[in-house]
Amino acid sequence: MQSPNNKDSISAETFSSTRIYLLSLTKKKMKNKTSVIPREGEAQPSRCPDNSAFKQQRLPAWKPQLTIASVLSSFFLTGAFCLTVGVCLVLSANSVREIQIDYSDKCSDCSKLRENSSNWNKECHCSINFTLKEDILGDVFMYYGLQNFYQNHRRYVKSRSDAQLLGRNVNIQRSYCAPFSTYRNGTPMAPCGAIANSMFNDTIDLFYNYNSSMIQVPLLKTGNSWWTDKNVKFRNPESYNLSSAFAGTARPPYWQKPVYLLDEEDERNNGYVNDDFIIWMRVSAFATFRNLYRRVRHVRRFAEGLPAGNYTFQISYNFPVTRFKGRKHVILSTVVWSGGSNPFLGIAYLVSGTAATLAGFVITGIHLKLRKKKTYFQKQ
Repeated sequence: MQSPNNKDSISAETFSSTRIYLLSLTKKKMKNKTSVIPREGEAQPSRCPDNSAFKQQRLPAWKPQLTIASVLSSFFLTGAFCLTVGVCLVLSANSVREIQIDYSDKCSDCSKLRENSSNWNKECHCSINFTLKEDILGDVFMYYGLQNFYQNHRRYVKSRSDAQLLGRNVNIQRSYCAPFSTYRNGTPMAPCGAIANSMFNDTIDLFYNYNSSMIQVPLLKTGNSWWTDKNVKFRNPESYNLSSAFAGTARPPYWQKPVYLLDEEDERNNGYVNDDFIIWMRVSAFATFRNLYRRVRHVRRFAEGLPAGNYTFQISYNFPVTRFKGRKHVILSTVVWSGGSNPFLGIAYLVSGTAATLAGFVITGIHLKLRKKKTYFQKQ
């Protein structure tokens, strides 16, 4: 048992040793600082950048000297260029021949049938007659259009498996395909995801009414997708046939046939490399859009395009649009050097050219007004 006097002596010794240690550290820091300070007669280190052309900003440079002539000429030349290009684009877009038919109401009976999902296996057909008053010459493209269908929803865009579409054997439960990834019994869907499940599946055929007989217009269903999609982004699993490659998988819930039977006429247009499937998987940024469906084949009577006369669309109605208040269209259109019949780019050039030209006139007026004042004061 230590006495109180011994405790006080121990604490005093500890305090004194700590104080000595701190003083020694302070002296060392002072020595380091004094060692950095240059002595008398020694050159102090320079903090200026190196004497090089780059660091001293002596590199050759071009600085435009803005004059009233150069400014006005740039505005007027830009305006003239934009106006010229805009007029050419608008005239080119207006020269496109296009026919658009809304068949949402014309196939009302089929639309009511498709409102009940239990009727998915029941076929429904409708016909739409129309007349071409003039020949449509050149390449003729057939599109299907959807209105009020939002493909740009974040969860909808992510609902796919790119690894699966490349033909790889992947665990789709780890992808973003849910809830369209597997069935309750664990069978995976091929292809998985909400985009594939909602694929447009109406069948549209075109007939030409000639001398009280109907001639089917030959349409091309392949060659409509991009080369990169067909050869890079989409591939079928490797196997001796497609049915065995997709063994152990099931079609999506809203599909009427498995993925390896999408085109029963052309075996090379089946599976993940089917043109209709590839085009649908390229989602649109807007709620109203159109996708390429077919191209008119230039043979026999249709070697130069579509002749004038009466035509009929025969549609197998499968894609429901009533629940989301959507509309469906079928479009026949030609293309020109600037693309389709969308005049937006031409209007944008016209607006830009008009703005640049008006700005040039405003600057000219301000310059003339200020120059008159300067001349008046110089005379005074």
